Order: sequence, then C-alpha cells, then structure tokens
Amino acid sequence: MTEENNKNEEIEDVEFVEEDGEGNTKDPIKSLRERLAKAVSEKQEYLNNWQRERADFQNFKKDESVRLTRNAEIVRERFIEDLLPVLDAYDMAFSNREAWEKVEQNWRIGVEYIHQQLLKVLENYNVTPMKISIGDKFDHNLHESIETVEGDGAEDTIAFVVQSGYMFGDRVLRPARVKVFG
Repeated sequence: MTEENNKNEEIEDVEFVEEDGEGNTKDPIKSLRERLAKAVSEKQEYLNNWQRERADFQNFKKDESVRLTRNAEIVRERFIEDLLPVLDAYDMAFSNREAWEKVEQNWRIGVEYIHQQLLKVLENYNVTPMKISIGDKFDHNLHESIETVEGDGAEDTIAFVVQSGYMFGDRVLRPARVKVFG
C-alpha cells in the first residue's frame, strides 16, 4: 500500500461522532479541528524542545573543546615549568666561565649543543627566555627582586640577574629573579 492509502485508512478509522461528556454529540469537523490544533501544538513543542536540546549540545561541544584545549595548555605549561631547573643547571654551569673553560673542548661543545637543542624545543612550544640586561628598568610584572644592592647604577634598575625568566607566549611563565640597585 502506498503512504497516501495508509493516511486515508487512518482518517477512516477516526470516529466522527464524539460526545462532550454530557451525552451531547459534537460536530465531527469541530472535533477534528481541535485534535488537529492539539497535534500541531504538540508537534511545535517537540520541535522547539529538540532544537533547544540540539543547541545545548552544540554549546556543550564548544565548551568542552575550549576546556580540553585549556587543560592541554595547563599540562604543557606544567611540564615546561618542570624543565626550567634543567635550564638553570646549564646556566649555572656556563656562568663559571673559568671552570667551564677547563672542561675538555669536545665535551663542552657537546653539552652546549644539547643546551641549544633544549632551547629550540622550548621555542617550538612558544617558550622564550626573557631578554634582561644589567641596567634595565625593574618591572614587577617581569622581574622578582630578591635583594636591593648599593652601587653606581640608577635606582630601580637591575644590578644582577640571579635566575633567568621565561615567557610562555605573551605570559610570564617564570619571572626573572634579580638584584636591584636601591
């Protein structure tokens, strides 16, 4: 049977004589119109609820994507923070130039190469060391003052860099620890 025949059979099955509850018969056309209006109203309600749920689900998917991206960034940032002491160890080894020059040249070249590789990997993850020089103006957003020293430098300028600072994109991952002229 075709779909149209099925619809016609369904209509034929409808009882056209209805009573209003008090024994009075209702107009079959009026009764069908009421039932049709009710069906249209229910259909619209189901459609609205479905559309609302679909929009809620789309919003959930977007929010979840943002949360996952942020969580991945937090994990990456924590891992990078765990690597910073390794860079500090390299900086400490390189800072004692006299002792470093006494190390065999091939060994020194290898260690410096490994240090450069580590810096390159961090740069690929948008981590860069802060460029800080003695005499730069102290900025509490970028620097952490650990000591005020007397000297020939201008007040509130950097006297000595104790520990390098690092940026993660445009955010400070770790402020540089410095001594400041007072």
